[in-house]
Amino acid sequence: MAGANSLGEVAQNLATLNNTIQQELADLTIGAIPGYTDINAGWTLQSGYLVFFMQAGFAMLCAGAVRAKNAKNIILLNLLDACLGSMCWYITGFAFAFGDPTAADDGTYAWYSPFIGHRFFAMNQLPRTSYVTWFFQFTFAATGATIVSGAVAERCRFESYLLYEMMLVSLVYPVVAHWVWSPFGWLSAGRSTATVSGGYLLFSGSGVYDFAGDGPVHMVGGFASLAGAWILGPRLGRFNAAGNPIDMPGHNASLNLLGVFVLWFGWYGFNPGSTNAIVGSAVGYSKISAAIAVNTTVAAAAACLSTLFLTMAINYFTSGVIVWDLIIAGNGALGGLVAITGPCAFVQTWAAIIIGLFAGGVYIIASRVNLNLLKIDDPLDAIAVHAGCAVWGMIAGAAFADLGMVDDYYGASPYGEDTTREYGFIMGGGGKLLGAHLVYIICIAAWVLGIMGPYFFILKRLGIFRVSPEVETAGLDASYHGGHAYPHEVTGKGQAYKNEAFDKEENGLTAAKVQMQIDMALGKLKEELTHPSDKSE
Repeated sequence: MAGANSLGEVAQNLATLNNTIQQELADLTIGAIPGYTDINAGWTLQSGYLVFFMQAGFAMLCAGAVRAKNAKNIILLNLLDACLGSMCWYITGFAFAFGDPTAADDGTYAWYSPFIGHRFFAMNQLPRTSYVTWFFQFTFAATGATIVSGAVAERCRFESYLLYEMMLVSLVYPVVAHWVWSPFGWLSAGRSTATVSGGYLLFSGSGVYDFAGDGPVHMVGGFASLAGAWILGPRLGRFNAAGNPIDMPGHNASLNLLGVFVLWFGWYGFNPGSTNAIVGSAVGYSKISAAIAVNTTVAAAAACLSTLFLTMAINYFTSGVIVWDLIIAGNGALGGLVAITGPCAFVQTWAAIIIGLFAGGVYIIASRVNLNLLKIDDPLDAIAVHAGCAVWGMIAGAAFADLGMVDDYYGASPYGEDTTREYGFIMGGGGKLLGAHLVYIICIAAWVLGIMGPYFFILKRLGIFRVSPEVETAGLDASYHGGHAYPHEVTGKGQAYKNEAFDKEENGLTAAKVQMQIDMALGKLKEELTHPSDKSE
């Protein structure tokens, strides 16, 4: 009996200790923001580090996909996406995206805009408690800007690329981010009665469910790539006189696939990290992040497989030859990652697999339409991967969004207890969510093309958008960046690079001397073979 009492006391003490720990975790704060814990800030920062590391993935992906004579140029563009992008984000980017008002004592807001933010320019008066958000969102903005570098690779002038970067990160990207991620944005699913002064509460009764950025990152980058590549024109020799494309493979498949794996790894910060929290008293963030990680994995894998086998089948039925295309498979995996980015928190695992499988087909179709029909030269297939698969991802989200998973993240419907949030039409929901997502896609396309199209056209008219044919033929590395990335490798068709330093005896040895030494050695060997020495006898 005494033993039973002791066990009961131990169980009660353990229960009390557990409740105390849970309460302490719930009460942790950074500054004065209740519920935003040090653990959550650490989770968000670590996720931001992963997203930033994606810049290395883009650099390797782009370097491998271009010809060797332009490797330095494309890597420098990727480096500047981070460097110049951070300056633009500091001055206006964050303010336009998340420069929302602070609530008054009575819980109301003096003024706000559903279109664009208006506070914290150059981080002025930005609370240090918001630095976590600043950094995490900067890595997303830099990622969106990087997408365009691949589409305009090998013929875009360095100066014009810097001007493009400034426009995209300073204005174009932040406005779209505000639309969908700010609680005041006109398309946000996180709007509430406190952030709406009149009119509708949620657009189309649902708002837009874009969890990690199919719109702000991938559609913005993809549509900007479409405008840039179309206005810039194809690379010299990309199409023959009849308008048929001529293959221009990149110089290093290993670098290309290294980039794919680095990007895939970084996506685990991109998608799961967008919860911005891992513990909470009301929302089970850990289970949401885990589900997102699984969905991200299976969607990428399914897209890679579908792309690989579809491409093999197309090649076989058109040429009778079976080809397992490594580069296409890698792009397919990226297409699956893009497609699942928007709906990753709202779909079941089986739906994520379907989204990935179809993403492979969407990528192949978009790539072929882009090249064969529109005659747009996109060395990295950035338009097909990012714009095409992001559009599919938002449509798929409207089809497969699960009511329980939507509620897990957004909470109950703001319209009252007797209502539910909108969910996927295939899952039994109505068409309101699909309508919201279609409007979202159209508005992003109009916003990006309406600004970046004229912007690129002005650069072209000013004569600063494209390099000269002579520079393009010689390569951007030798023309602008102090020499080739691989000075001892082949840099032209059938012609090896000439090492001038070697020929000028800067190393104390000339080609003529090397040849003389070879001739002398061969002559000595021939003499010994013809007249063996006495020792050999």
